[in-house]
Amino acid sequence: MATGFFAVFDDIAALLDDAAAMSKVATKKTAGILGDDLAVNAQKASGFASSRELPVLWAITKGSFRNKLMILPVAFLLSAFASWIIVPILMLGGVYLAFEGAEKIYEYFFPHHKEKKRDIQQSLSKEEILEIEKTKINSAILTDFILSIEIIIMALGTVLDKSLPIQIIAVTVVAVLATIGVYGIVALIVRMDDFGFKLIETAKSENSLQKSIGNVLVQALPKVIRLLTVVGTLAMILVAGGIFTHNVHQIHDFLHVLPSIVAELLVGLAIGTVAVLVHGVFVKLVKNK
Repeated sequence: MATGFFAVFDDIAALLDDAAAMSKVATKKTAGILGDDLAVNAQKASGFASSRELPVLWAITKGSFRNKLMILPVAFLLSAFASWIIVPILMLGGVYLAFEGAEKIYEYFFPHHKEKKRDIQQSLSKEEILEIEKTKINSAILTDFILSIEIIIMALGTVLDKSLPIQIIAVTVVAVLATIGVYGIVALIVRMDDFGFKLIETAKSENSLQKSIGNVLVQALPKVIRLLTVVGTLAMILVAGGIFTHNVHQIHDFLHVLPSIVAELLVGLAIGTVAVLVHGVFVKLVKNK
């Protein structure tokens, strides 16, 4: 009886050891997409009033956890019973990411009523500002949903040859670490200037190192946000391009002579451009009706 009892503990310990090892492998495999996830979400979480940054980020983080809770069981079921549908779902997500990235590039070169929007926003009521904020949060959560699918599917792909319990533990660990790690770093980035102001306020002298660091942090935040906006846009395009180059062998074969990052960028831009054009035509048709 005692021998059987301890044997169960040995089995559990072996299972956890295997799961920990596979979690490490899966995390390394998804490191690239996690970097893209960080850049995209830092860009999405910026641009809010200072007093609203942390509440907005918390709302996006909760949405990210809900995304993972929805995706994980579906991913395990699809892997077991309908693995053929995973790639089409990924590609639909890739089209959306490419569209978002290409649209931001288009808006940069051809801004639509930028000044008019700014004037209108100054006269908005608190309820209207909160409604705009809610729209931005929902957009960020939708983008997170697509990136979460990519992260979870990639992590799942590294443990498909393992037993179902190991798959569940390893992929769940990656999913949780992705949310905590990404949004934890994003929180540090968006609050960088507040920490800098606090260092400046508590500095004992004008020429102290503490005040110098504070000034650097305050001055660096706008540049970091601008950089993350560029990196986040490129990340969405690269992730989208990567989905298609890795899953459509004709595209991969046609562009195999190019470095992978160049091929993914070109494919992402092409898909995003087509998506923006189709969206524009659709919007015009709706307006005409």
